[in-house]
Amino acid sequence: MNENDEALDHQLPLDGAGQRLRRAREAAGMTVEQLAAETRIPQRHIETIERGEFAALPSRTYATGFSRTYARAVGLDENDVLTQLRAELGQSGTDRLATPRFEPGDPARVPSRGLTWLSLLAIVLLAVGGYAFYRSYFAPGLGPAPLEEPRPVAPQPNAPATIPAVTTGEVVFTALEEGVWVKFYDRNGRQLMQKQMAQNERYVVPADAEGPLVWTGRPDALGITVGGKPVPKLSDDERVMKDVPVTAEALLARPPAGA
Repeated sequence: MNENDEALDHQLPLDGAGQRLRRAREAAGMTVEQLAAETRIPQRHIETIERGEFAALPSRTYATGFSRTYARAVGLDENDVLTQLRAELGQSGTDRLATPRFEPGDPARVPSRGLTWLSLLAIVLLAVGGYAFYRSYFAPGLGPAPLEEPRPVAPQPNAPATIPAVTTGEVVFTALEEGVWVKFYDRNGRQLMQKQMAQNERYVVPADAEGPLVWTGRPDALGITVGGKPVPKLSDDERVMKDVPVTAEALLARPPAGA
């Protein structure tokens, strides 16, 4: 090799930015598919960059942005790669599109199309909701008229008050245990009955008794029925109870024993 050949060897161009990126990817053991998944750069654009066909990209913005992301992913100095890329673009005349006023640093960070559509839909929904709120709150009269006028309700005559009927019936006391002491008497102190009742023994309070009362120490052992229907006991506990009214009205008006 003579001196002219050595000079020509020194003047041979080095690898372009695209070939340099491809070699770094291969050295890192990454496939084009893996790089596309990691950087979100379309696979076709990666292959275009590696061939050095930057003119096939949409614009200079995409060429610089994709190359920066590519270099960062494969461990190259992104500023060094961009300097080489700009030099190649200026020498080859591929800067066919004017540089836009806004040049994103990384086109891979541009929101996806799906996210853009969702954002537009949210804006539309907010606008519709705001308009509906304005019509209903600030201008309620702008809404459509009702389909049918409300019909006046004719006043109803005052219905007579319902007077609850007083339930009456035969009052019967039944001893639930053996030897239940009990005394029945009227309001004048006249004794009606006094004894220790045997288990299941019944006593019918006279219907003509004047204000009948009861006195017992075992109200919990006395079952009571009025007109054949059971009513609550005088008490669920064993204790002395005296002067307790035992008319049908009084027994039906009593609350349950536990209340």
